[in-house]
Amino acid sequence: KVEFVEPPLGAVVGERVMVDGFVGEPATENQIVKKKVLNAIFPDLTTDDNGVATYKGVALSTSAGPCVAQNKLANAPVG
Repeated sequence: KVEFVEPPLGAVVGERVMVDGFVGEPATENQIVKKKVLNAIFPDLTTDDNGVATYKGVALSTSAGPCVAQNKLANAPVG
């Protein structure tokens, strides 16, 4: 089964999705391609028991709240 992960209602279009405890500037397109950043992070992107998208167990969120799978698909890979 596949579901989209959606930003919370009230999230501003273009707002950065954050993970608590991870700081810094986003990788450039060139860094993503050359360093294969996505291949490195995809294994750690999953949903939790409530369908919240997480990275290494920490919720992906905006200022409006966490990002959640459309139908709250639990314990599934994101990617």
